[in-house]
Amino acid sequence: MIERPEYLEQLIRLKDNDMIKVITGVRRSGKSVLLMLYRDYLLAQGIIDENIIYYNFESLEVLNVRDADQLRDLLLSKLKKGVHQYVMLDEIQMVAEWQQIVNAIRVSYDCDIVITGSNAKMLSGELATLLSGRYVEIRIYPFSFKEYLAAIGVDKDSNQISKAFDNFERFGGFPAVVLSGQTIKDTMLQGISDSIILNDVATRANIRDVETLKALVSFLTDNIGQLVNLTKIANTLKSEGINTNVHTLENYLTALENAFLFYRVRQYNIRGRAYLKTSGKYFIVDPGLRRIGISRRPGNFAGQLENIVYIELLRRGYAVDVGKIDQQEIDFVARKSEDLRYIQVTYELPQNTHETDNLLKITDNYKKTLITQQYYPDIKLIDGVEVVNVMDWLLDDERY
Repeated sequence: MIERPEYLEQLIRLKDNDMIKVITGVRRSGKSVLLMLYRDYLLAQGIIDENIIYYNFESLEVLNVRDADQLRDLLLSKLKKGVHQYVMLDEIQMVAEWQQIVNAIRVSYDCDIVITGSNAKMLSGELATLLSGRYVEIRIYPFSFKEYLAAIGVDKDSNQISKAFDNFERFGGFPAVVLSGQTIKDTMLQGISDSIILNDVATRANIRDVETLKALVSFLTDNIGQLVNLTKIANTLKSEGINTNVHTLENYLTALENAFLFYRVRQYNIRGRAYLKTSGKYFIVDPGLRRIGISRRPGNFAGQLENIVYIELLRRGYAVDVGKIDQQEIDFVARKSEDLRYIQVTYELPQNTHETDNLLKITDNYKKTLITQQYYPDIKLIDGVEVVNVMDWLLDDERY
């Protein structure tokens, strides 16, 4: 197993408190492995095995446990009064009405509870009502570029780093894909994509028109980094012979976001300090899935780079918007507590114009950064705006 210390440390910090730890993220991003790492940590701390209760509800062992009564009976066979135990329930959303049972365990037994799920809806509705502030979410993503290098054994100062970044852009950071042979990476990515779309999106959201759903996914991946709205999407799909409407697409987009496959980024008017309701951007959770979504063809390098930067900002805990000032766009407005920064992303610096022009329209004193994919070792600042190569930015998480 590949160590994921940043996520594991979050679980360790929250150990033995009353909060239910909810690990969420896209399918195959490493949630089950994180539970195993946490289990190994507990065993190393002297917790005996019989006081660690672990079930994966996609496994054959508990495939028949699909409702609240069955879940209750399963857990009561393991739980003990007067003993502090650790309960780990993997892919719990497979069990109907699991929320009441998990909450009842929290109330009735001395337990440290960790659950995982691949759908954002598990944190809404009944769970939120029952727990009302007694849970904390840990969002997990496929490997970052830093984790990717550790997994393949390449040092950040190695002369192999550029080749590694090219492969990261091409195949992404799903752990199983990263650790697989080169010849089967695309096959594995296609399988992950199909599994998410068919199981985590279509089945869970009761979507029968899978053709339209897949067409929507293709449109979004082909327009990464572009401002789009529902009317534009509907008109484009209709021009391709797919009969759909704005209401249907809105439901499908919600399902794609709930499965953590796509993220919608709203447009924020910096000068007016208000969100614009018309358009937004969609980014996909992993660059490998983006490439599969556009049938592996090259192109849209700027959008691809924006996608990598956006997901990294989420990993680092930022809330991210697309900025607008006057008629110009700021790629990202990123906020975390008191930290606010503006980020512009460009594949290469243009010859006759400055990519910093948009940033310089912002008159406040928050940090402004221009991230490039091409490497410019002699350019550190343009008009007072910091210029940094994307690989340096991805690897230097202390500064950025």
